[in-house]
Amino acid sequence: MNRIDGRPRRSLLYIPGNNPGMIQNCAIYGSDGVLLDLEDSISVTEKDAARKLVKHALKTLDFGSVERVVRINGRDTPFFERDLEEIIPARPDAVRIPKIDSPDDIRAADDIITRLEEENGMERGFVRIHAMLETARAIVNASAIASSSPRILGLTIGGQDLAADLGIKITKEGLEMLYARSAVVLAAKAAGLLAFDTVYTDIDDLEGLREQAAMSVALGFSGKAAVHPSQIAVIHEAFRPEEKDVRKAERIVRGAREAEERGLGVVAVDGRMVDAPVVAQARRTLELARLAGMEVETE
Repeated sequence: MNRIDGRPRRSLLYIPGNNPGMIQNCAIYGSDGVLLDLEDSISVTEKDAARKLVKHALKTLDFGSVERVVRINGRDTPFFERDLEEIIPARPDAVRIPKIDSPDDIRAADDIITRLEEENGMERGFVRIHAMLETARAIVNASAIASSSPRILGLTIGGQDLAADLGIKITKEGLEMLYARSAVVLAAKAAGLLAFDTVYTDIDDLEGLREQAAMSVALGFSGKAAVHPSQIAVIHEAFRPEEKDVRKAERIVRGAREAEERGLGVVAVDGRMVDAPVVAQARRTLELARLAGMEVETE
């Protein structure tokens, strides 16, 4: 499903953590979630100010239904623990942790977050983790990372850093990342997690974004990060199912419901037997259709 904890996560918009103008408008961009960034978009000299601004925003602004995720700095930096110490008490929905190479990185973050939740009277496990995989080592360890903590909500691939680590050039088509992207999806889905795709950095090339977002959907990603508000509608359109698929999904779900009411273990739709995974996929299609504003038959 494209939801865990009842939230849609087709699009997650990066917002620089030192930009108060953009932060105060987080609720109106139309993305399902925002990634308040303390890492790459923030210079070393502005880390402290950005951390305080994001903390203040989390505690005072109304984000509406938009999920609030903070991208902190990696464990290999001097900012990692300070970020967690300041941000966790402000109760973000999740933190996105870059440069996750192994389960040890997740466990180190988990220990700190657990302590901070206890110190601040928060429910244990309240703050989830997006594990950002950006190195060849991380891709090889993807399955172990995915199962290293129940706090992990999803895996996400960091395309720019991974390309640098692999020594490859990112192309418009993105085929050079095909194996790594598939590995992240497989590891995430096998662990029951979400999988988030990397950004498309050319904000003037919406057609290129459309093609890459379509590939994201085809590969099984749950959502895709955006670097500009103009990219959100394109990403959402990619996750919008076709009309014929929605109607077929309605027939499958309706047939499953009627079979259950009659005490039958199997159901036939359009002359073909369907099983539980097909019904689950049909429900996912209907959920995406609802998010896209399409009329959908309710169960």
